[in-house]
Amino acid sequence: MLSSLQNPRQAAAQLMNFGLILSTAFMMWKGLSVITDSPSPIVVVLSGSMEPAFQRGDLLLLWNRNILSETSVGEIVVYNIKDKDIPIVHRVVRKFGTGPSAKLLTKGDNNLSDDTELYARGQDYLVRKDIIGSVVGFLPFVGYVTIMLSEHPWLKTVMLGIMGLVVVLQRE
Repeated sequence: MLSSLQNPRQAAAQLMNFGLILSTAFMMWKGLSVITDSPSPIVVVLSGSMEPAFQRGDLLLLWNRNILSETSVGEIVVYNIKDKDIPIVHRVVRKFGTGPSAKLLTKGDNNLSDDTELYARGQDYLVRKDIIGSVVGFLPFVGYVTIMLSEHPWLKTVMLGIMGLVVVLQRE
C-alpha cells in the first residue's frame, strides 16, 4: 500500500485512471443528452404520485424528440416548473391544440386533482418547452441509490472516499 504512494509515477497513473473514469461517465451522460434531446435523459421517481405505474426509486429513461408524433394524452412526461429544480413525472390528461404551441395538462396517477396547483404562478398549463422528455422505459428500484444520496448527504462523501481509496490501493 505504502509503496504505491511512494512511487510518484504510479500514484499519478492511478489519479489519471480515476479522472478517466469520471470523464467517461460525464461524456456518456452528455452523449445521452444529445441523442435524446433532453438535458436529463435519466431521472429517478422521488414520490408515490405515479403509483402503480411507477414506484419511488424507479429509474426512468426519457426521450424528447417529437420527430414522428407529438406528445399525446396518456403519455407520461417529465417536466420542470419555473424556479424549481425538481423534475415532476406525471401523465398528460388533456391537450389543447397541436404543434409546439399545444397546451398540456398533467396529473399524477395517484393524485386526486390535476397539476395546476404545482405549476408556476400564473401558469395554467404546460407548453412543449417545459417538458424534459417522455418516458420510454424504466428500471425498477435502481434509483434508490440517488434517493439515499440526496436524503443523506454524508453518504456522498463516504462513497467518494471509498472510490478514491480503491483507486489509490489498486495494483497494476
